[in-house]
Amino acid sequence: SRDSGSVLTQRGDRWRMTSQQPFIEQVDSRRFPKETLPTMYDLPSEDPEEPGLPDEFHDLQPQLLSATLRLTHHARDQAFNGTDLNLYYDVQHPLWHKRPDWFLVLGVPRLYGGVDLRSSYVLWQEGVNPLVVVELLSPGTEAEDLGPYAESDSAAPAPAADMPPRKWEVYERILQVPYYIVFSRYTNQLRVFQHDGDRYIEQPVGETNPRAWIPELELGLGIWQGTYDGLSRNWLRWCDAAGTWIPTPAERAEQLQARTEQLENRAEQLENRAEQLENRAERLAERLRLLGVDPDEI
Repeated sequence: SRDSGSVLTQRGDRWRMTSQQPFIEQVDSRRFPKETLPTMYDLPSEDPEEPGLPDEFHDLQPQLLSATLRLTHHARDQAFNGTDLNLYYDVQHPLWHKRPDWFLVLGVPRLYGGVDLRSSYVLWQEGVNPLVVVELLSPGTEAEDLGPYAESDSAAPAPAADMPPRKWEVYERILQVPYYIVFSRYTNQLRVFQHDGDRYIEQPVGETNPRAWIPELELGLGIWQGTYDGLSRNWLRWCDAAGTWIPTPAERAEQLQARTEQLENRAEQLENRAEQLENRAERLAERLRLLGVDPDEI
């Protein structure tokens, strides 16, 4: 997944690599993104020696983020959230990419042509940078994910000029992602960085109830202690302005079922009460008849 300084030359509306890398053709950015390269299938990049390879938490936590993302002021079909998906960011180095654990882009179609799932996110084709990136800290990835904010004993020297920059540099300097969020499941620490137009500034999140507010989404992101997919632990999930956790579709279904049962029980109670009142009225009417009074004339 590393490039040794390859460059692209242009002939008309077509791009051609001029290094010894395998030939990769790039077309005019006006072309349909699905027709262009690269994708994570065209450029397999999994390196068994790479630190921080995905584990089960890296699978479940992004699922929870996606499941609790409720966009009230943005059309769902005009927003895309990716999980562990290759994000290609430099047309001059088309093999260079990062794989955010989770990211959100607004203003792009969720599906290609309204039907096809994405197989990568190519910045020079899409033209829209992510609004939010979430990285889940793993052992050995602190320098990559936190850059100058990493602990000194784990910080690594900056990559050479002909090597891909670290995630921190890509998110801060190249993409200028407005909200960069890092969560460690080992320490349960939430760190939130907001871009000020020049660099990242770490934001306070609170010690007892750590949460970050993202006004563009009118949503907050915080640490929730609960059970998801049968696992009880601390998770990241979205909440509203009142701090109420946004339910997953499964939780909403359970809530709807519980509400339905409550209404059914209430209806049954009202039916029983109505039957009791009807029986009582009949007994009163019978007593009146015994006294010689027609209850229909009262």
